[in-house]
Amino acid sequence: MRQKLFKFMALLSLLFSLSSCGYYNSMQTQDEAANAAWAEVLNQYQRRADLIPNLVNTVKGYAKHEESVLTEVTNARSKVGSINMTSEDAMDEAKLKEYAQAQGELSSALSRLLVVAENYPNLKADQNFRDLQAQLEGTENRVTTARNNYIKAIQTYNSTVRQFPQNIVAKIFGLKARPQFTVENEKAISTTPKVEF
Repeated sequence: MRQKLFKFMALLSLLFSLSSCGYYNSMQTQDEAANAAWAEVLNQYQRRADLIPNLVNTVKGYAKHEESVLTEVTNARSKVGSINMTSEDAMDEAKLKEYAQAQGELSSALSRLLVVAENYPNLKADQNFRDLQAQLEGTENRVTTARNNYIKAIQTYNSTVRQFPQNIVAKIFGLKARPQFTVENEKAISTTPKVEF
């Protein structure tokens, strides 16, 4: 009887070990997918940041009296550039919130810049400005797509880490749910800037 119980316990232990390996590998795959999605978010935000100096310089040539708006955009871009985020930083809720807030401030400043541009017909007619506006609009769409993909990757990973029996394996290996990337003014940021001529 004891020998049968020992064999049963050994078999049960082996089955748990094998299933744990599968759960662990699944969580690692999902974690890597979340890291890749975060890298794409950063890539698209960097693309947007790279467009801003050209946009500011183009507007500056026409809107000399709008120095405060131009300074605000430049300062917001500088603040975003000073925050270095990695996929590990994306697991820290405070750092993620700080980064999202800086991106939100930049989005607001860009919106104000585009409103100012509406007051200058010659600027709106400038081909460089129109090209930059189109690139900015496309980039904002890419940012939204990248953020949505990241949110979905985090949702998949977090669901796996929290489900039974995967949550046992997650606790054994110290894997935790990751914070979601949210922004303070989500409605304003998810609205693509309007290009009207």
